[in-house]
Amino acid sequence: MLLIVGLGNPGPKYERQRHNVGFMAVDEIHRHESFPAWRPKFQALISEGQIAGHKCLLAKPTTFMNESGRAVGEIARFYKIPLSDIVVLYDELDLAPGKVRIKIGGGAGGHNGIRSIDAHLGKDYRRVRIGIGHPGQKDRVSGHVLGDFAKSDAIWRDPLLDEIGRNAEMLVKGDDAGFMNRLALRTQSNEPSGARGQTSAKKKSHIRQANKNGPAANVPKTGPMADMLKKLFGDKDN
Repeated sequence: MLLIVGLGNPGPKYERQRHNVGFMAVDEIHRHESFPAWRPKFQALISEGQIAGHKCLLAKPTTFMNESGRAVGEIARFYKIPLSDIVVLYDELDLAPGKVRIKIGGGAGGHNGIRSIDAHLGKDYRRVRIGIGHPGQKDRVSGHVLGDFAKSDAIWRDPLLDEIGRNAEMLVKGDDAGFMNRLALRTQSNEPSGARGQTSAKKKSHIRQANKNGPAANVPKTGPMADMLKKLFGDKDN
């Protein structure tokens, strides 16, 4: 059995906070995979089902963030789930908003929920770190983490969470690179596909040709393009 845990704080007061993005992510997996209703057990809300033929248990600890390890430890011991079959999704200050990185083990990075799980179980479980960005100053961290997502955050948060739910199968199968790539593609710029690359390529082709051939018959000697080339490469007629 694979245990997939989302970290957060229970109750409506906290449900829109950045610190609860782990809860939000697991809720999307629960929704996309049509798992049974949440039920309280093991100091958590749990739901059991299958993803891509694999038996999975979703969990949201209700112990509050700082004691997350109590709930996760109780679940893991009851079902005899090894660390290698535990996946924890949580907020990460040191990643830009919308960026997701997966690793096994490592430090808690100041995250009290992860620190608690480490203390109860050990460190060698998979960690899905969901970037919420850093406010820039240490004294603003608590307010940032425990603050609600801004309305403008929905432009990256909602597609990201939806994609996490859509691609839970890749997470279950251990295709971490593929999973992260899918999320990155979904949350990239809204600019039409290929437009940026085509524009860049066109600009480079003009410059490359001018650099290679110098001011020749096919390169304009007057006008805006000529002025631009002179600035880039100098006036070779002088």
